[in-house]
Amino acid sequence: MFAVTNCRKAVLLSLYGASALALAPATYAQTTATQETAAPMQSVTVVGSRRATSSSTDTVVPVDLIPMNKLAEQGGQFDLSQTLTYISPSFNSTRQSGADGADLVDSAALRGLGSDQTLVLVNGKRRHTTALVNLFGARNRGNTGTDLNAIPMLAIKDVQILRDGAAAQYGSDAIAGVMDISLKKSKGCEAIAGYSQYSAGDGENWMGSAYCGFDLGNGGVLALTGEYLDRGRSNRAEPDNPRIIGDTKTESETIYANGELPTTGNGRLYFTAGAQKRDGSSAAFARGGVGSDDIPSRNSAAMYPNGFVPFINAKIEDRTAILGHRIMLGEWNTDISQTYGYNKMKYDISNTINASIANLDLQNGGRGVSASQFNAGGFSFQQLTTNLDLSRYYDGIMGKGMNVAFGGEYRREEFKIFAGEAGSYIDADGVGNGGNAGSQGFPGFQPGDITNAKRHSNAAYLDLEADFTDLVKGQAAVRYEKFSDFGSTVTGKLAGSVRVADSVLLRGSASTGFRAPSLQQSHLSTTFTDFIGGVPKEVVLAPNGGVVANAAGIPKLKEEKSTSFTLGTTWTPTQAISLTADLYHIKIKDRIVLSGRFTADNYPDLSARLAALGVGEAQFFVNSADTKTQGIDLTASHKATVMGGRLNTFLAMNVSKTEVTDVHAPASLRGFEDVLLSEKERLYIEQGAPRSKFTLGFNYGLGAWDTDLKIIHFGPQTLGTFSGTAEGVPNQRYKSKTSADLAFTYNINKDMKLTFGGNNLFGARPTAQDADQTDNGFKYESVQFGLNGTSYFSRLWVKF
Repeated sequence: MFAVTNCRKAVLLSLYGASALALAPATYAQTTATQETAAPMQSVTVVGSRRATSSSTDTVVPVDLIPMNKLAEQGGQFDLSQTLTYISPSFNSTRQSGADGADLVDSAALRGLGSDQTLVLVNGKRRHTTALVNLFGARNRGNTGTDLNAIPMLAIKDVQILRDGAAAQYGSDAIAGVMDISLKKSKGCEAIAGYSQYSAGDGENWMGSAYCGFDLGNGGVLALTGEYLDRGRSNRAEPDNPRIIGDTKTESETIYANGELPTTGNGRLYFTAGAQKRDGSSAAFARGGVGSDDIPSRNSAAMYPNGFVPFINAKIEDRTAILGHRIMLGEWNTDISQTYGYNKMKYDISNTINASIANLDLQNGGRGVSASQFNAGGFSFQQLTTNLDLSRYYDGIMGKGMNVAFGGEYRREEFKIFAGEAGSYIDADGVGNGGNAGSQGFPGFQPGDITNAKRHSNAAYLDLEADFTDLVKGQAAVRYEKFSDFGSTVTGKLAGSVRVADSVLLRGSASTGFRAPSLQQSHLSTTFTDFIGGVPKEVVLAPNGGVVANAAGIPKLKEEKSTSFTLGTTWTPTQAISLTADLYHIKIKDRIVLSGRFTADNYPDLSARLAALGVGEAQFFVNSADTKTQGIDLTASHKATVMGGRLNTFLAMNVSKTEVTDVHAPASLRGFEDVLLSEKERLYIEQGAPRSKFTLGFNYGLGAWDTDLKIIHFGPQTLGTFSGTAEGVPNQRYKSKTSADLAFTYNINKDMKLTFGGNNLFGARPTAQDADQTDNGFKYESVQFGLNGTSYFSRLWVKF
């Protein structure tokens, strides 16, 4: 067994050199290349197991263990989401453009599912999601998610990705899997300065980050991390196109603290606190000037005679805190904790106009102007989670021994919407009198949208792990959870592994899971004016349970339910070679989707009911889709000595397919399933991420130099169009694309190194499309590896 473990330690060091990816149910602790001859591996805690004595070789489900030290010190990506995209085959994160607020928060997901179907933990504790719901763009439409980029990379020790259904262990959202971000508590100080820029000459990134770990009290530690990141705007629009398409401009300041203190006996008080302030600016669609149809509906000749591009600016605040205590009470490992999370996004729209105010001013003898900047309101989300966890290992029971864990959780959540200033939403000149209401680019939240929604949940779980023999292990879990807003659910899980030879492990799992509808999905409310056939119509995204949703017969949102199966193997034939393979099958019932717009054209009866409420068109969140996801993860790694240097090679591959198997409408909408979930919306679910991704990595070290080469292949995607195939317009078909990243590191001495290199060296871009049919109005969506092409970077790392 030790030989197999030691082999895995040695060979999975290829991608970014010391960055290791152990894609196997039996996950193995990793070390850097300079630590390969260190003492035997110490016991670690692995996500997916509550066994306090667990080592990483004891887990029975697939877990990726990704050390972050070298990625933070030498990587070509400056944020966590983009870094993991090019490391983990089942992880995808898309940097959007032309998607309003979604441009400012990179959504991330596992296994081709939605961002809100992946649970994120920090130091083993549930992390809060963002207040934002993605309403536009080609990725995670209608989903909330967790903002991974609110955590500085230098603060992170490792990221563990459990690629298995785990709602029975961790609760809601753990359908696609679980990510656990472990923060550093090591002593000493280090700092990084980084710079990058696209080959086109824009999109400059400036990054400075510092970490220090100090002694605290008698045997305690305090680790502090600070980061400043300034990301410049990029623009890939054609020279004759007035709009801006590319990376949003962001400036963020982040600070994190992480540590622990000994208390009485063997107890330890642990704590984490973090805060980020981020200012972002995203460019909306361009408005035409004199001679265009946008005057007077969306512009004024007095303000922008040559047209203009509105900017959707946002101030984002993200805060988190964890306080807990671990202690042995008799033979029981006891952990009690309190977690707090808060996310707020406040919109400020600049370089804009309220055309109705400008038109009224013109009618009253003025020049025809309005303010050019508006506070458009925003939203916030808060989460408080209390946990009590107990575990104990019973030696000699159920064969070799059994670990028993049980506990409970209480969680409170609150979602708020606050209105913008009146000028951001009013229709000053009256409906149908020329000027559109609200600030162009993003109309503000209205007083009728103001929301203060709360809920709470209670949960209890039992988790058993048994060593039946030295070669056979098993796991069982059951969880009961009750929510104040939709009811209760029970989930369960069974998993096991068999080591059929010293080099071969077989494992599998079966589980049920669930995802509670987020408060954001249940209560998001926004109203704006759209012109249909020249007639202004009030369009409402109606909150669940409100007057408009009730008039449409939209039922109360309930949980999504899932069943998940995995079957896999690991094979380590020699000390230099390791291979893994994992099959998975996930079915989700009653998946929550954002409907299409219901209008007088596609549903006259409903339109009449809505018109009585002063609403021209409406959209809703509704449980209406059943989906099936099947896929495979494959990895292969090899270690060799070549020409006196160390060569580590790594291949990671994910192939998956998601299908909508059924669309079931509520009684009031039956017969209108094609409106509820159009082909365009279905393709968002099925192919929002590439159906395959391959990463081939080479790390070669010789003397003071390290060289890292990654070849990344993204498979094809098909997305819908506005007109749709029913109108004879073909879907957007994106061909497979291949990119390459190359980096060189010179180790100046043991405390200083310089890294420089390039990303997407082939300058690969997505397949060109009809810009009139894309969601962002550009010739291709932000899919696969994004819009921008080649970039170059450098980093200086110093330890002091």
